Amino acid sequence: MLTVLMECHDQESELAQTLMVLVSAAVEGLVRDVVVLDNGSTDASPRVADAAGCSFCADWKICEVLQTVRGDWVLLLEAGARPQAGWVEEVAEYVAVNRQPARFSLVRHHRRPLLQRMISRASPLEHGLLLPKNKAQTLVQQGMDLNALSRAARPVTLRSELVPARIARSAASACR
Repeated sequence: MLTVLMECHDQESELAQTLMVLVSAAVEGLVRDVVVLDNGSTDASPRVADAAGCSFCADWKICEVLQTVRGDWVLLLEAGARPQAGWVEEVAEYVAVNRQPARFSLVRHHRRPLLQRMISRASPLEHGLLLPKNKAQTLVQQGMDLNALSRAARPVTLRSELVPARIARSAASACR
């Protein structure tokens, strides 16, 4: 049904956290494949992706990646983002009856404070992005990354919640 695309750069622990959440979706038949798009990692990110059965692309162009993915829909996530309970059912239902891009809601206690939201913009992929593969192919332009692709879409918001990747990044940096 859908392909998950994630960019990473030296994010092995964050990548592992997201991949653990995707296992249930693969078992349910929602996720067909996961493609990790590397931006020059020197850590164990390639081994983490390989151990999870993901494709790992070290040299990639988004337009070429979209031509090779198997799903009819693509889910763009940041490494470290974790969709919460109930997301598999809602996404499966959504893709069965809709053609419009969608994004997750953020878990309430992980939303950025109001002042921070007013001062700086969040990552375009903070909420993830779910869109039909053919829509992604029409939006993509040469040299785009996943953030740029997500800025081009106009998504609706799903009820399913997501813990943003910045939470995993802050936890990983606190452990170092």
